[in-house]
Amino acid sequence: MLRIRGKVGDWPVDLTVEMDAEDWDQLASRLSPETVAQAAPAAAKAPLAPRSDALWDTAQQLLCEAGRMEGPRLLAELEALAGGAAAGKRLLVRLRHSEQVHVDAGKDAPIYVWKG
Repeated sequence: MLRIRGKVGDWPVDLTVEMDAEDWDQLASRLSPETVAQAAPAAAKAPLAPRSDALWDTAQQLLCEAGRMEGPRLLAELEALAGGAAAGKRLLVRLRHSEQVHVDAGKDAPIYVWKG
């Protein structure tokens, strides 16, 4: 995710752009080697923040506490939790492939069941 804040003339701007790995790769492919070389030393000096999976932990806890949940409802809750549709879908895919989750074929929608 990329956040841009500033002003355009007198108008304040606060823009959030969601980008997946493919978007970042496409953007990187358009950079000149000189631009990359200039940016590399600055990036090397910046300390890396520890990866936080707090959102993933919260998503698991949500399903764990519910026990079972229909896919559309779970997706809606994950979207609200993650702050967007794309991030919510990524969490749903992670849950679908988690060893702690079983997905049953429901009548109208898949049902996500916490196995723990």
